[in-house]
Amino acid sequence: MEEEVFESSGALREGIDGKLLTVFAADPASANTLERYKAVSLLAREHLAQRWVKTQQEDRGNKARRVCYMSMEFLLGRSLNNTLDALGMRDLAEGAFSPKDGVSLSDVLESEPDAALGNGGLGRLAACFLDSMATLELPSWGYGMHYEYGMFSQSIVNGEQVERPDLWLADGSSWIFPRPGRNFTVNFGGVAEHYGEWSEWNATESVVANAYDYVIPGHGTKRVSTLRLWKASAPAQIDLNAFNSGDYARAAEIKNRFENISWVLYPNDSTPAGRELRLRQEYFFVSASIQDILRNHLEEHDRLSNLHEYVAIHLNDTHPAIAIAELMRLLCDVHGMLWVDAWNQCRRIFSYTNHTLMPEALETWPVSLMVRLLPRHMRIIFQINQDFLNEVSQRFPGDIDILRRVSLIDDADGSEDSKRVRMAHLCIVGSHRVNGVSRLHSELMVETIFADFARLYPDRFHNKTNGVTPRRWLGQANRGLAALLDDKIGKDWRYDLDRLEGLREFCDDPDFRQRFSEIKRANKRRLADYIQDKTGIETSPDALFDVHVKRIHEYKRQLLNVLHVITRYNALLHERADDAPPRCVVFAGKAASSYAMAKLIIRLIHDVAQVVNTDRRIRGRLKLVFVPNYGVSIAELLMPAADLSEQISMAGTEASGTGNMKLSLNGALTIGTEDGANIEIRDAVGAENIFIFGNSAAQIQELRRSNYDPRAIYANTPELNEALSRIDGGFFSPDESRRYHAIFNTLVNYGDHYMLLADYAAYIETQKNVDRLFRNPDEWNRKAILNVAGMGVFSSDRTIREYAVDTWNLASALRKTPDAR
Repeated sequence: MEEEVFESSGALREGIDGKLLTVFAADPASANTLERYKAVSLLAREHLAQRWVKTQQEDRGNKARRVCYMSMEFLLGRSLNNTLDALGMRDLAEGAFSPKDGVSLSDVLESEPDAALGNGGLGRLAACFLDSMATLELPSWGYGMHYEYGMFSQSIVNGEQVERPDLWLADGSSWIFPRPGRNFTVNFGGVAEHYGEWSEWNATESVVANAYDYVIPGHGTKRVSTLRLWKASAPAQIDLNAFNSGDYARAAEIKNRFENISWVLYPNDSTPAGRELRLRQEYFFVSASIQDILRNHLEEHDRLSNLHEYVAIHLNDTHPAIAIAELMRLLCDVHGMLWVDAWNQCRRIFSYTNHTLMPEALETWPVSLMVRLLPRHMRIIFQINQDFLNEVSQRFPGDIDILRRVSLIDDADGSEDSKRVRMAHLCIVGSHRVNGVSRLHSELMVETIFADFARLYPDRFHNKTNGVTPRRWLGQANRGLAALLDDKIGKDWRYDLDRLEGLREFCDDPDFRQRFSEIKRANKRRLADYIQDKTGIETSPDALFDVHVKRIHEYKRQLLNVLHVITRYNALLHERADDAPPRCVVFAGKAASSYAMAKLIIRLIHDVAQVVNTDRRIRGRLKLVFVPNYGVSIAELLMPAADLSEQISMAGTEASGTGNMKLSLNGALTIGTEDGANIEIRDAVGAENIFIFGNSAAQIQELRRSNYDPRAIYANTPELNEALSRIDGGFFSPDESRRYHAIFNTLVNYGDHYMLLADYAAYIETQKNVDRLFRNPDEWNRKAILNVAGMGVFSSDRTIREYAVDTWNLASALRKTPDAR
């Protein structure tokens, strides 16, 4: 069946009206916005379905080598806008919604909820990669979880974060295809019986994993890739005997017990039950995915001995690490492969991306929990560890310390109860390639947390700096700027972002700078209207929009920015900042439900905002805003409007970041530390076009060795002393004067682990440099243009090309000549 081609907006309108009538029994003249969204989505879905089927036919016919990208998160955002762009139907859709109906395409697009399949940078990176894999025509599958309620929907009540279920599927999804009959049994518990090289796992619990496919369209190609998501269903829906006896709660208990596996992303892990549920989630999606990969392979081939020739499995962080043990179990116990052969397969199939340098953030699981939930896998991990330690002993005879450091089992205090499985170590030992996500991160990775592994396997470690898809983060999020680029350098930048270099010749062109400035102001006006609508706070697009958007975490140092806001507020009160331009500081991000300090930081932001925004003495020259429920769609609003991008994590803690790339791509100047990809952004845009401050990673380590004393900094820095004293003394919380004493103690008395006070003075001075530059609009715009021009290297297309060549052995499958559409 050939795709239906709509020659005009009128023809598309007829198709939409037809869907309204025949699918929704709705009168096209009076259909509501959601019905219109559903109708146009169904038309687009039909095109994607045909392309998807053809893609799969081609890959099966070619017996293609595929990459399977496994991630707990895929933060996709909305799909209709992206799909219309990919299908070349966006302009037609714009004309299909008539103003006389009172509904614009923008209204229709806004009615779609974000797909709640992720939370932060990990999930957004995975989504960008899927877009690039499809656009570059790589045979690829994503594997993840079909979360019914996402992580949570964030609202703010009396300044505090409140979590509610994210009901993103309340009206269904046009982009998900259920796959009846594509299901697998996933087991838990019981015991493992051993018979020589093989074992039999006698599990006591089983849950069914059902497949749902989210279609991912490529741009400038008819290729459509697949994100396969797994949803849990109980082996028995209800206990009918209990139901008939009137015990309705017990009747539904079995259903809820198993199906809660796919309810929520990252359940609260502050309790034993929450931690167990997380492990169940990870194994559930991994087991279903590996079973699916093996079934797909056997449908095209008659043996598993060539699995490594046709399958590459990439682990996005340690959440899917148990996949290594699961593949070993299936190959050995189910398919009868010898251990040594199965292990050789694993080490040629798996690759792993590390996303953190902080030892406390590296995932570990108690051996006792693993033995109870996954007894066979625990034995497999013990065997892998024994073989590995034997290998290390041969390389470093007599070195007991290195055996302890690299062991897959952490038993530092020697007790059975404290033993934990180091999932990152399992990933490294079981993979043929391991990468960091920025140049600095990859260097520190082999110098610090994985130094011993780098000695053992020096060729295994490499760098793959993150990237973002320019189609969504510039082409769709910032249509005004995209149109200006099309006019000046052509449309091919969507597929070859290095073409942005062509903007350098326009940075001194007064007309171009004026148009660039007008687009930025329009984006700021749009954000100001949104802020007014959602928070009631009035902001001016003439102010400097200072944007700090990330998940709330101490190492990301939102608190340092709050200290800057309070310092600026105090300076305005004391008339020490008369020449500072108006500034609107915008925060957005979610705190993990069990992270008390992060939630306290959110409340502090709101309490400071309540004081600052209502103090008439500063005449509106400073505003502080927290935008609730941060997600992809809100990011698409914030990124194009930002003047200043806050990337101020402590050096050596942020692996890379992708928000920094999106903001620079949209013309924001960065204020940041020498951390993550900030260094590479500086190299790309020019040191004179970015605001870098603070201690480097090496200087941070030297401060730690020299008995860093934050209290001395507090005592000897008057502006800091005033800001912290106001926080601790209840100036911003008069109804509860000690509300933020824990924050004060963390920074002043308990060591200031993330070195906020060490970087405070440099940060405040650099913010003054920002003020001085912003007072010169022509020079600010010139530097903003040069930021956009330097962002070509940060395309996710570049990252995926590097993976395809260096890691996945898929260079021959890469699309050679993308065509702009």
